[in-house]
Amino acid sequence: MNLLNLFSRNQTTKQQATKNEAPAHWIKCKSCQSLMYYKEVENQNYVCPKCGYHLRIGVKERLALLADAESFVEFDENLKPVDPLKFVDKKSYAKRIEEGKKKTGRSSSVVSGECTINGVPAQLVVFDFAFMGGSLGSVEGEKIVRAVNRAIEKKQGLIIISASGGARMQESTFSLMQMSKTSAALAKLAKEKLPYISVLTDPTMGGVSASFATLGDIIIAEPGALIGFAGQRVIKQTIGSDLPEGFQRAEFLLEKGSIDMVVNRNELKNTLSDLLTLLKAS
Repeated sequence: MNLLNLFSRNQTTKQQATKNEAPAHWIKCKSCQSLMYYKEVENQNYVCPKCGYHLRIGVKERLALLADAESFVEFDENLKPVDPLKFVDKKSYAKRIEEGKKKTGRSSSVVSGECTINGVPAQLVVFDFAFMGGSLGSVEGEKIVRAVNRAIEKKQGLIIISASGGARMQESTFSLMQMSKTSAALAKLAKEKLPYISVLTDPTMGGVSASFATLGDIIIAEPGALIGFAGQRVIKQTIGSDLPEGFQRAEFLLEKGSIDMVVNRNELKNTLSDLLTLLKAS
């Protein structure tokens, strides 16, 4: 055997392995550009230990962060979207749903259920941005309404964790109706004097920000979260003038009184349990 060829093959294999393994071990912060060991960031709940930048996380990580161990019970997981308009853009809506399901293992962009947070029972709704950009469709709206109804029935508080690009265009008016549908359900919750806490994560945009996401008794945002209705470029083109720096970020909205709190992800669980206890007692 040619030892030179063997050495070359081994070097190539080693280089490929190193390249393939790198993402599993190291992560680069999008804000400060620091290269960090992945476990270090994971242990900080995906908050950069150098600059405090909050990386986006999925439903699994969100539930592990907020719900007490083994306390989360999912409801309505079998609800699936339909395609009443037979909508097609670059792909058919049916194809996009199938792709979203393969990517996430779910049939919708919302996971809803019941859990305890530091021992305080609550109904919890979490958006999954990985499923069609966390878009709001008929199934998502129905899951939120059912979560509201369970909160009323069980006299519990409701928490919605939003991460969404807005209403799902493939369902047209059907998705837009979810804005009023969810808002009407939350009015029933308020009438029962039960707390609703809205948590805005990066990003919370469009019809979601224009409805239930900004109707909370307390509105919390994660640091640096992008929050708004239309994108910055669209707004600038519409009004024809420059916009303030960071005007759609959580800190700017807090300064202007549009939200109540900006809370570090590592402090979010304790903040939510404290608020639920306080609001239910009042």
